[in-house]
Amino acid sequence: MNERSTVHSVTYELLRSLRLTTVFGNPGSTEETFLQEFPDDFTYVLALQEASVIAMADAYAQTTRRPALVNVHSSAGLGNSVGNLVAAYHGHTPLIVTAGQQHRELVIGEPYLANRDATTLPRPWVKWSYEPLRAEDVPEAFMRAYAAALQPPSGPVFLSIPLDDWNRPLSGPAVLRDVSTAYAPDPARLRHFAARITASRRPALVFGPEVDRSGGWHAAVALAERLNAAVYSPPLADRASFREDHRLYRGPLGMSVRAVGERLAGHDLVVVVGAEVFRYYPYVPGDILPQGTELLHITSDPAVAAAARVGDSLLGDARMAIELLTEAVAEGGDRELPEPMPRPGKPTRTPSGPLTPAEVYAALADVRPEHAVFVNESTSTMAEHAQWLPAVEPESFFATPSGGIGWALPAAVGVALGDRDRGVRRPVVCLIGDGSFQYSVQGLWTAVQQGLPVVYVAMRNGEYSILKSFADLEKTPGVPGLDLPGLDIVSVARGFGCQAAEVQSPAELRKEFTAALESGVTCVIVVTTRPQRITL
Repeated sequence: MNERSTVHSVTYELLRSLRLTTVFGNPGSTEETFLQEFPDDFTYVLALQEASVIAMADAYAQTTRRPALVNVHSSAGLGNSVGNLVAAYHGHTPLIVTAGQQHRELVIGEPYLANRDATTLPRPWVKWSYEPLRAEDVPEAFMRAYAAALQPPSGPVFLSIPLDDWNRPLSGPAVLRDVSTAYAPDPARLRHFAARITASRRPALVFGPEVDRSGGWHAAVALAERLNAAVYSPPLADRASFREDHRLYRGPLGMSVRAVGERLAGHDLVVVVGAEVFRYYPYVPGDILPQGTELLHITSDPAVAAAARVGDSLLGDARMAIELLTEAVAEGGDRELPEPMPRPGKPTRTPSGPLTPAEVYAALADVRPEHAVFVNESTSTMAEHAQWLPAVEPESFFATPSGGIGWALPAAVGVALGDRDRGVRRPVVCLIGDGSFQYSVQGLWTAVQQGLPVVYVAMRNGEYSILKSFADLEKTPGVPGLDLPGLDIVSVARGFGCQAAEVQSPAELRKEFTAALESGVTCVIVVTTRPQRITL
């Protein structure tokens, strides 16, 4: 480093070494000293609201399997981002979220745009939160943030950096470190688990999001086939981790204690890998497990293992654990094969009126492109998605793990950006409800500006259908604010520069969807659907 090196130059060299050269952000005055003289070999992805910034970076990091760097504005911008920061935390996405702090000499007087208790604001939704005590510590803080974000269980971290730190003189280079991103399960305990699985007469396997995140999709298929075991998706999964058209796949478990318990009836052993035990919602009382059923739990997250209400746990990387178990368990050729999962027939077209969700998904299934990746935030139609558009490849399904909405629309942008950066061409399709569409609609602008061929299919039923289903369950009639009249999604989409169309029939949907895929640009297709109630 020459004598003119600064905190800014030393930090940017470190970011290059860490391959953190894409910055997702929405700049403010306290961030401009960080962004000054932005290097030509870096990419700045502008989103128009911080919730979109986080969701784009989240999906980008998941798609590239690398940490993503985020820059938001002081406390106001960080506050806007927290809703989707919750999703990144539950999804174990390695994000380095930064925000500018006011000038160090002004902070004592709590000036305008100061981030009061900056490290407290993002908690508990980050693994580590820090504001350097000295400007000279900024590069080392980035290195620690990188390590903390990546080490299992991976997740977001936060740095607050005073705006006057960046121009301070600093000799370099920064210390560069490498860290482990996975750890193996305890061998003796894994052998014990393998013996219990071998002894089971009717085991069930539940493969959660950690499996897909760890690259364990094919290993999961191999284990299931070796055991001849039924496979289920965990409740409210945000990634698909098993081929959903496989002969051993039995579908999702459900969402409530009662639904999960009833679904697992008849199994003497349940092996949950890479998921919570269990991610419940809503409250419907019942037995966590049927009488006589035992549970084994494998996860890389000690907090998830500790929170499980039943079962014995084993800590370790999901893919590694599955591969080791496959070697250690006996073949299950003498086990009775599970009943095949019922598959839907073609839905009957009603002569008039809006389409049913099943008709929408069936039409999309007819024209489903090869290697498509789906991002879904149509909460009331997730069952139809599983039936008609089963996941058949790794890393091909994404949803929010937090329960909030406003994640999927910008997340589809992040998936497309991640694919482009790693040289992969896949059709990216976002299936979204009309309510969810409004939360982070600004993400459309980024998709258009980045030239991304994302196809959005917005199902407009004019209400928050999932909330009306909960109102029925909770016996709470007369809840206000559940209807959504007057949403002109087509006009809004065109206003952000998208191609947009509205369809009324399966034939029109198939035609517009195919045209959208072929267009190579960001497209929005709006289809009016019938509201429906789901069984909870």
